Amino acid sequence: MSEVAGEQLRSTRFRRERERSWRRLETLLATVERAGVATLSAEDLARLPALHRTAASSLSVARAVSLDKNLTDYLESLVARSAMIVYGNHTGLRRVSGRFLRAFPARVRASWRPLLLATLLLVGGGVTGFELCTAEPSIYPSIVPESMASGRDFSATRSELRDTLYDDGDMEGFLTTFASFLFQNNARVGMLCFALGFVAGLPVFMLLFWNGMVLGAMTAVFHGQGLAAEWWAWILPHGITELGAVVLCGAAGLQLGHALVFPGRRSRLHEMGRAGRGAAVIVVGSVGMLAFAALIEGYFRQLVHDVDVRYGTAAATAVLWLAYFLIVGRRRGADDGEEPVAALGVAPGDERTRP
Repeated sequence: MSEVAGEQLRSTRFRRERERSWRRLETLLATVERAGVATLSAEDLARLPALHRTAASSLSVARAVSLDKNLTDYLESLVARSAMIVYGNHTGLRRVSGRFLRAFPARVRASWRPLLLATLLLVGGGVTGFELCTAEPSIYPSIVPESMASGRDFSATRSELRDTLYDDGDMEGFLTTFASFLFQNNARVGMLCFALGFVAGLPVFMLLFWNGMVLGAMTAVFHGQGLAAEWWAWILPHGITELGAVVLCGAAGLQLGHALVFPGRRSRLHEMGRAGRGAAVIVVGSVGMLAFAALIEGYFRQLVHDVDVRYGTAAATAVLWLAYFLIVGRRRGADDGEEPVAALGVAPGDERTRP
């Protein structure tokens, strides 16, 4: 008997002895792929892992004794499909979203120390920029680039400055594009704050402080022309969300920087991974906040010019975020952040980050 014929005979016998379990597994997989795991009976659901292990064992044997390649390919495909069902995450989008919406504020509360530091950096930069430009307006261009100022400087008249706070409605056709641009720009700043944490966190200090200085310098321009109320009505509706997101990204970056510089008893790689998992939750949530801020900035602010309405919207936004971050995601008898972060696949015991 030739070697090829012998191999075919072994493959035929091997298939005949085990094919029944493979076909049963195929039937279950087809059902799951068509209608979902929930459609399986309790008996079939309990049988699925055993059938997967049987197929995996058959594949191992087929490879070891060099059986027919078609049979080996078939088993590889079958095992790959069943592994996705047996070991894959079958949590629905709705449930994952709910878990994340609880994990995000929990992680923010657990990271209050770096969050406080990031806030102080931004506010400190704002006060510095305001005081410097009020005392010496000539340094304004060195703080706020011309591309960002767009005519809002100390040479502008009160009327010109006021016009920048109230659009004439001609932009309505471009609001979608404008909002998209704002989101991309703001998200870029937030991501940069987070990413710079990988270089010991020092650039995060500079970036947060500089962003605060820009805001403070521009505030000095409008305050100097008696437009303080209109300026803050223009800034706050989107600024509470936008600046909050930037501060959160900065806090996430500071966590990474701390893990890099002060790893403690464990390796830097371990500490960076531990800090990064929690920080990533904050950053993803912050991107959602930036998208929300871009919608307010690109649509609401251009269409609503009433100062009282703008202030009312800013107050409502502040209350919304405070309630969300202080209340959502809490669990009685547990520390903040543990249960929801664990639900996202991050071990709670490893998630406590030291700022």
